[in-house]
Amino acid sequence: MTTETRLTTPFTARATAAEILDGVDLTGRRMIVTGGASGIGAETVRALAGAGAEITVATRDPSNAAGLLAEFAGAGPGVVRAAGLDLADLASVDAFVAAWEGPLHAIVANAGIMAVPSRQLTPQGWELQLGTNYLGHFALLRGLHDDLRAAGAARVVVVSSGAHLREAFDFDDPQFERQPYEPWAAYGRSKTADVLLAVGAARRWAADGIAATALNPGYVNTNLQRHLDDETLRAYGVLDEAGNRIDLPYYKTPAQGAATSVLLAASPLLAGVTGRYFEDNQEAEVVAGGREATGGVAAHAMDQAAADRLWTYAERSLTSR
Repeated sequence: MTTETRLTTPFTARATAAEILDGVDLTGRRMIVTGGASGIGAETVRALAGAGAEITVATRDPSNAAGLLAEFAGAGPGVVRAAGLDLADLASVDAFVAAWEGPLHAIVANAGIMAVPSRQLTPQGWELQLGTNYLGHFALLRGLHDDLRAAGAARVVVVSSGAHLREAFDFDDPQFERQPYEPWAAYGRSKTADVLLAVGAARRWAADGIAATALNPGYVNTNLQRHLDDETLRAYGVLDEAGNRIDLPYYKTPAQGAATSVLLAASPLLAGVTGRYFEDNQEAEVVAGGREATGGVAAHAMDQAAADRLWTYAERSLTSR
């Protein structure tokens, strides 16, 4: 847990990703955005490529990124490419890593799944949300570590969620093998794991010039909610009787939801910042967490001992394959 002064930026919670990078030149920077074909991932790609970066959209179905590729084809100075990556399958992660060549200036670990209704397992036997949101990204980052180091001053950005506030990581039963599976508990724990991933990488990789941070993008209507049925969406007030999505007053547009990701991935204001958690384009306060918490980052997600323990657990899973 950091005891340093919380960092602030001049950007409001409603700033867009493009506004974050206004006047910033990213020409020559090579970056990966997982899940970059839709939602806040696509807006992250648009902002970074719009500032001149070379972006690889890592997605399960590269054809879904066709619109983004066409948008930037020949437009310059940014370049957008797409490559297949299924984070739930470590064989797919290995293939993506093997195909990567050259220095890598930033990874935005944006892809994720939420509230899968029933307990499902990855090919490696991990609960699907934890395996996709955390382990797949862990394997990707470890696999590309040397490429990040080669870039110098590289950045790792992990997209978490305010859902982490309610759920500390359960080291006793991380895969829901003994306790009843609960979709939101599984999601919350996977998002705590995402913050712990950034905390663990920040300490281990600082000497390599690699900064690692995590963030909460806020409430945004995207495909992330695809596993929620209409009854649940109506209960949350985000679906009307005709089946149309409703943006509540505190919801952000995808371009606003991508802003904090872009801030951490590329803004010169945060050069060298590592091991911290942001929301609404500001560093978040460390709070106790629990069912009543509505903002900030839970102390259980910033705990270095927990980050080290989870890192070791994930490493063992990778080496035992």
